[in-house]
Amino acid sequence: MPAGAASRRLFAVLNLVGGVCVLGSYAIGLLSYPESRGAVWGNVPGALRPLYSVSMLLAAAGYFPFSHYVYLALDSDRVRVFGRYGFGAFNAIYALILLPSVLWMPLTFRMIEQPDALLWFAIRSVLFVVGLASLALIAAIASAQPAGAPGARRWALIGAALFALQTALLDALVWPAYFPA
Repeated sequence: MPAGAASRRLFAVLNLVGGVCVLGSYAIGLLSYPESRGAVWGNVPGALRPLYSVSMLLAAAGYFPFSHYVYLALDSDRVRVFGRYGFGAFNAIYALILLPSVLWMPLTFRMIEQPDALLWFAIRSVLFVVGLASLALIAAIASAQPAGAPGARRWALIGAALFALQTALLDALVWPAYFPA
């Protein structure tokens, strides 16, 4: 199997397994701590919560066009990212988004139960890594050559920007300013 095909297969597995794990960690957290669901917001003002809700939906919707672009529009055997890396760069970026994302909800509920400086550092680190990886994803998509279909690339960049707005700005910078409560 060519290296590009193996990288593309890994990308699919990473998204399937990682996506299920992220969603599963959220579901388990929310179902396991029904009395603490509101505490996850910390002191985020009520006026900002609708912005968060819309942004979360847009970020989730944005995941599809950029993942579609990476998986289907790029030639996994020929693509170069940042002028030197192959398709595996996308796998690394996605791993840096998905794997830490699995940890956020369990760490946050633990912090609500037993606040701790080391735990807070872990939460901030998770959010920082995901936010930074989201910004790297925008740069990777923008630098990918050959670029594939221009329309698909444009939608991928829009989706990645919406995703980064949530992860790099709201999650990594705004939410920690209001949490813990």
